[in-house]
Amino acid sequence: MAIGNLFSKRNDAAKGGQRPIGKSDPRRLALLDDLENADIGWFWATDADCKLIYLSDNAAARFDCAKGGGLLGQPLSQLFQVADDGVEERVRRPLAFLLRARSTIIDLPVRLAVDDKETWWSLSGKAQFDGEGEFLGYRGSAKDITAARENEIEVGRMAKFDALTGLANRHSMTKRLATTLTAYKAAKRSCALMMLDLDRFKQVNDTLGHPAGDELLKQVAQRLERIIGTNGEIGRLGGDEFQVILPDIEDRGRLGELAGRVIQMVSQPYSVDGARAIIGTSIGIAVAPFDGIETEELVSAADLALYSAKGGGRGQYRFYSSELKDGARIRRVIEEDLRDALAMQSGLEMHYQPLVDAKTHNVKCFEALIRWNHPQRGYISPADFIPVAEDSNLIGPLGEWVLRQSCEDAAAWPGDLSVAVNVSAVQFANPELPKIVAAALDASGLPPSRLELELTESVFIGDPETTKEMFKALKKLGVRLALDDFGTGYSSLGYLKNAPFDKIKIDQSFVRGSTEPDNNNSAIITAIVSLAGALNMVTVAEGVEAKDELELVSGRGADLIQGWIFSRALPQGQVLERLESGELKFKAHGPAKYRADRISMFRRIGVIHEDHRYDAVMRNLSKTGARIEGLLDVPLGTQLVLDLGGGQLAVCTVRRSEGGEQGVEFEVPLISDGADGLCTRHRVSPYMLAAAGMPLAALPPGAYQMPKTRENDKKPPRFMQLDLTTEAARREH
Repeated sequence: MAIGNLFSKRNDAAKGGQRPIGKSDPRRLALLDDLENADIGWFWATDADCKLIYLSDNAAARFDCAKGGGLLGQPLSQLFQVADDGVEERVRRPLAFLLRARSTIIDLPVRLAVDDKETWWSLSGKAQFDGEGEFLGYRGSAKDITAARENEIEVGRMAKFDALTGLANRHSMTKRLATTLTAYKAAKRSCALMMLDLDRFKQVNDTLGHPAGDELLKQVAQRLERIIGTNGEIGRLGGDEFQVILPDIEDRGRLGELAGRVIQMVSQPYSVDGARAIIGTSIGIAVAPFDGIETEELVSAADLALYSAKGGGRGQYRFYSSELKDGARIRRVIEEDLRDALAMQSGLEMHYQPLVDAKTHNVKCFEALIRWNHPQRGYISPADFIPVAEDSNLIGPLGEWVLRQSCEDAAAWPGDLSVAVNVSAVQFANPELPKIVAAALDASGLPPSRLELELTESVFIGDPETTKEMFKALKKLGVRLALDDFGTGYSSLGYLKNAPFDKIKIDQSFVRGSTEPDNNNSAIITAIVSLAGALNMVTVAEGVEAKDELELVSGRGADLIQGWIFSRALPQGQVLERLESGELKFKAHGPAKYRADRISMFRRIGVIHEDHRYDAVMRNLSKTGARIEGLLDVPLGTQLVLDLGGGQLAVCTVRRSEGGEQGVEFEVPLISDGADGLCTRHRVSPYMLAAAGMPLAALPPGAYQMPKTRENDKKPPRFMQLDLTTEAARREH
């Protein structure tokens, strides 16, 4: 069909002359043909059923369709299909609507797909009617906008995704989280949020270069995608920060297991440009609606949990709790006070824990452990101030002080007793470390052979050649080297092959539970001891506390034993007293058998029985039970609910009862909170509290609010409440 027949009833040949071209001039048709041939734009037309009856040859040729064959006769609305990105869906509906309404179409972006070929057009057209108003079809024009459309899609993708890793970016994750929380609030659903920060990434970036750092981030993203899979959405917020949205997960046991797998996977070595890099990750976890209802509130909670995880020694996860707000403030105070303590050389002390011979129980070495006696707060745990020192760049001067003081103290010990001093990865990366060690030895007069430097696998994260040179410089001084926490990394065999270690310390995580049935730790200990023996290295079993553990590690061939079963860390004065009196032998003191860790405490809790709430004190806590005081003469078998605070309710049964003290067994075991504490898998839902008349909000700190009961329905309390104030005072005296 000729274009002239579609747009004009006149089809006479153009006549000569230079007069202006009018609407009825035959030369107008030749002008339209020239426009088509120039491929500047195309023309199309439909019949009264909106089926395509004409398409410019140049347009049809793009799909190998001569004269529009294969396209002609098809309904216009069916030629334009939905795109994968969902944009087409919004295009197709208005196109069909416009055609039915006989509306004018102006620059409507559509996609034409035929077989494996597709192109984007900008479509314009107008409905045609005869003199009696009867619809004849559409006549219109189109132009190719494929390049512009692909650029638009790419720009849109870049606005949503991180260019380096391909993960969602900060803006996209924030929008997704806000949308999810709004929808889930209405549906009374939960959503967990993980915040991840890579440990030691800056050191890799500094030593191997930024291109290597970028490659490392890509590999981390790939590992996260393999672990999380379809369970959540992963985003990179920038730098070495990642975020994971996990819909419909509130079980903290499941979240803790997932976080543990992420930490393990991310901590495995990376190959980057032929070099080996080792990093780790710390994770903060918050769950809506328990820890926050709105986006900013939940993100802030997860950030605080992450900050706590990094402060706890890194390579760990933490769940958010309301106490963390106070923890952030305390960390700032610790940093300021630690800076003053270093400047004034006040309050810092060195204590020494013995490493004894597994056969004779004679002391062979002491490990130097720093203690901080704060003038107002008393002794502050190293687990609290060492991470602060690392984050605030105080670890360098602190480590130097520890080295000098330990050498000075060890020089006063008789015989050939050695001292083991921990060296952090930050100290190891300092090129001046050999000079610092040499200066400490010279100042104290301690023979180099009596100094051991304990290193962890984190010292291997830098350039292999630089690491090798550092080992050579330290060994040249004559000091001994020990690999600490052996077995907790993923490539320790490589370290043993290439590094000049004299001693291996078996991490206490392998000693714990090694005597339990169906536990593989004992086999791992045997393998490590055999390997160390083949390499002429001394082995130390760390963290031995029970006599059955001592028997096992000694029987497996460990050379030295370290742990509370022999002694805690002693101040220099007590060490000298023992050595001067000739007490080189330590006697084993401890429980006969290992048992699951129990946390000793004095913590006020609530006890719920029927519709009454009692006050109690929890004396110790384990995953399976607790010891409480506060109720008198509770019968065996009584079911209670312990309110541990923050919406944590633990159903339990009384298994032991003596006067005002009860031992209870939990119906569902508690789980690790990622730190040194325990928590419940589930908590009281804010949705449930809202249904009972409370405002919908994150769980408040403190006690669970008992549902209101009508006075007539209340039963009298079954147990007598003890006066906890009087009881506490009595125990103190």
